[in-house]
Amino acid sequence: MLTHNTRPTGLGPARKRQDGVVLIVALVVLVAMTLAAIALMRSVDTNTVIAGNLAFQQSATHSSDTGVETAIAWLNANKAGSTLDSDDSTNAYAANGSNAALSPAVGQSWNDYWATTLSARPPYALAKDSAGNTVSYVIDRLCNNAGPKTGGAACIASPVVTAASGNEEEAGAKPLNAPSVVYYRITVRVAGPRNTVSYVQSVVSM
Repeated sequence: MLTHNTRPTGLGPARKRQDGVVLIVALVVLVAMTLAAIALMRSVDTNTVIAGNLAFQQSATHSSDTGVETAIAWLNANKAGSTLDSDDSTNAYAANGSNAALSPAVGQSWNDYWATTLSARPPYALAKDSAGNTVSYVIDRLCNNAGPKTGGAACIASPVVTAASGNEEEAGAKPLNAPSVVYYRITVRVAGPRNTVSYVQSVVSM
């Protein structure tokens, strides 16, 4: 009579119950890694867009120097005559700029301020530059009325500086003599790529 010696181990059913657990864990880890990779890609894309927008904004602000310098050149070319005593819509110049608000009102954006207050002349627009920026500007003489600055224009001007005298001379003060100057405000708007808009204001005296 033949007999077989079989030794039950008790491991068979347990191994069957564990089949597929590793696969489920691997799938969960794979999904988590995929989501992390997607989040990383979106973060990189967002940072790239932000950096690009900042570069366009900086480029627009730098281009505003062209508008300021062009306006100053026009003022210098016309300060000797009577051109600056009256409005010149062709060159976006107002001789009574103090009648307009100097800056946007509370709650008013610069775009609204430009559209409602400054662009009625209309603004003087320069040709689009190599960076794709279009520069426009307006010039306001800071006077309440048009006309000669020595008349009834009521301009915001510096006081007349006269020579030192009396005790000032004895104290060693140097004689000075400077005429009064009038102030002009230049507001520049730069429109660039990706709907970039930048505003710059400068005040010059002549």
